[in-house]
Amino acid sequence: MNEQGGTTLGAADILKVLAVLPHRYPFLMVDKIVGIESDKRAIGIKNVSANEPHFQGHFPENPVMPGVLILEGMAQTAGAICLLQRAGGGKPSLVYFMTIDKAKFRRPVVPGDVLEYHMTQLTKRRNMWWFRGEAKVDGHLVAEAEVGAMIAHDDGRK
Repeated sequence: MNEQGGTTLGAADILKVLAVLPHRYPFLMVDKIVGIESDKRAIGIKNVSANEPHFQGHFPENPVMPGVLILEGMAQTAGAICLLQRAGGGKPSLVYFMTIDKAKFRRPVVPGDVLEYHMTQLTKRRNMWWFRGEAKVDGHLVAEAEVGAMIAHDDGRK
């Protein structure tokens, strides 16, 4: 709690994100996470660059970020905040993307955009979490979905 009685919001820079997620370039879809409120909500940030390899084929004359990568960024943000809450030393756990529901794409995401993944926990049961995500660029909704994830130990145990 902060002085005003509200929840203190945290952040994770790229080094913290890399410490909890196994993803690396070119598949890491989140550069930092801000506004972390426990495992309840957070905003992942992705700076979309023309240099990313998927733009070579999607589409060379009109680069558009593939929707599946936007969904992956949502899942990575949700997984990272779950793992950040469980961080306590020892071997890191892994997050497995389990479900995606109600996915909708509203606008294209292009190089130069700053993509925000607004993730809010819907429910949690043991080692499983479900989140609602809204991807936004300049405050405009570009995609939305509900995602589910499961945390397992890196030796495969649940």
